[in-house]
Amino acid sequence: MIRTKNLWLVLGLVVSLSFVAVAATPFTETYGAGDAAVWFFNNTTGETANILHLEFEQEVTISNILAIGGNLVPLGPLTGMVFDFAGALTKGGTFQIYLAPATAVPALAQWLKMDEAGNTIPIGSPYFTSVAVLGRLFGIGIVAVREANPAALVAAFEQFFADNAAYLAGLSESLGMSLADSLMPIIMESPAEGIENFFNTIMGMLGVTSLTEVVAGSVDWGALFTVLGM
Repeated sequence: MIRTKNLWLVLGLVVSLSFVAVAATPFTETYGAGDAAVWFFNNTTGETANILHLEFEQEVTISNILAIGGNLVPLGPLTGMVFDFAGALTKGGTFQIYLAPATAVPALAQWLKMDEAGNTIPIGSPYFTSVAVLGRLFGIGIVAVREANPAALVAAFEQFFADNAAYLAGLSESLGMSLADSLMPIIMESPAEGIENFFNTIMGMLGVTSLTEVVAGSVDWGALFTVLGM
């Protein structure tokens, strides 16, 4: 039996390198094929993967799959928004899917493996293209660090505010609230969902609609990425 209770905890802890993974790793490749798109998910983790987890922000249909270097089978219907394919794919292997509509892009893709207790453990950096997924991973990662080392989390946010003092001062003025005063009680007390909601609210107020805008924006995320373990 596959148990996923640790999935989002570990995903949150690796979020800091995910920005790089989006553009710099060969996790995914794609090309058009008529009314569908062919996506290749390459196992670049350096070890055998047992599960490929995929999420989309719209309903899609997967019409064909092919594993090169192993075998992965769907654990549910091939029409929907969330998919899991299980089996084994060797390091360097590739999993190919035919996807419609052709314009659909994965919001999240993550390789996982099974540990001896039957839990699923994410391996490698996740690939994601959605600001909403970023907010979810960000919230879960912060809660994990808060529970493990709250002093380190406070110090990281103090450095984050110092690194971005000028920008955040202007942003606080434009938003009509102090981000530091508003954010820290949420960071230190709220569940992951509360942090995610705050993040998404701020992104919405700023008019941010794409991950590129977050990555290429004016904020230095270095201190927070470091405390998240990367």
